[in-house]
Amino acid sequence: MATLPSLPSRDDMLRMARSTTDITGQLLDTAGNITRIAINTLDPRDGSGAEAIRVLRETTAGLAEASASPQAQEAFYRVVDTLTRLGTSGAPLAVHPVSAPAQALLTVLGDSLLPVLDAVEPAVEEFAAALGDLVEAASPLLPAAAGVAAGLLLALTPLIRAAADVLADSSPELRRVAEALTAALAPLLPFQVALAQRAATAGVTVIRAAVAPLADLTEAAAATTKVAGPVLVAGEELLVSALEHLQPALLAATSRAGRVARATAVRVTAVVAPTAEGAVVVGVSTA
Repeated sequence: MATLPSLPSRDDMLRMARSTTDITGQLLDTAGNITRIAINTLDPRDGSGAEAIRVLRETTAGLAEASASPQAQEAFYRVVDTLTRLGTSGAPLAVHPVSAPAQALLTVLGDSLLPVLDAVEPAVEEFAAALGDLVEAASPLLPAAAGVAAGLLLALTPLIRAAADVLADSSPELRRVAEALTAALAPLLPFQVALAQRAATAGVTVIRAAVAPLADLTEAAAATTKVAGPVLVAGEELLVSALEHLQPALLAATSRAGRVARATAVRVTAVVAPTAEGAVVVGVSTA
């Protein structure tokens, strides 16, 4: 036989009564504060209540007048008509049989792409940071590049306009060309579809047959790379060392080429634009 639950003790009853009284008092205090705020806001003696009521009346009247205008009514009708059309055209798509495969495809793509995105996120962040540094470093060249691009666009604009005028004047001939191409290609489309299906079947067969050898080849290449890793590292070290040894010679050759170019520019300028009588021509030695 089930035992009856024990009744609460006198202390428990007192504790529950005290908690109930405290909660009731807090609720009454909150209600009193709300009432006091409302009375202070709408009290007509200090003018705030009348001002609030006046502002509320003016706002309501302005909204009523604005919504009663023909422009507002027409705008409301257009909004309702647009929403109705969207609902009418979108509801069949939601229950159409094609929506289920599309949703499944989106779900599969999302589940498949999320790990890939998580894996490439650090690399993408590093690439974006490096690209930002490159753009910031190349900022002095950006105005020149923009000027060259603007010049190219200005040079191409007359050609594009001429081509547009020619095409506009030749619209009947273009229509004839399109009709001739359509008439010539329309009978070939069924054969192209059949050939595409056969090509897809053959391609699938070839890929299935090549997957296993490709996996073997990849494993062999990975093993070879692992074994030849020290050799590759040594070759890279030799290449970097050779570049470091060639750096002074390359810098010297670049500096000499710059001096020769400056001297040539000075001489060409002196030949093209001779100086006035009595002027001194300064020559730059290449030594």
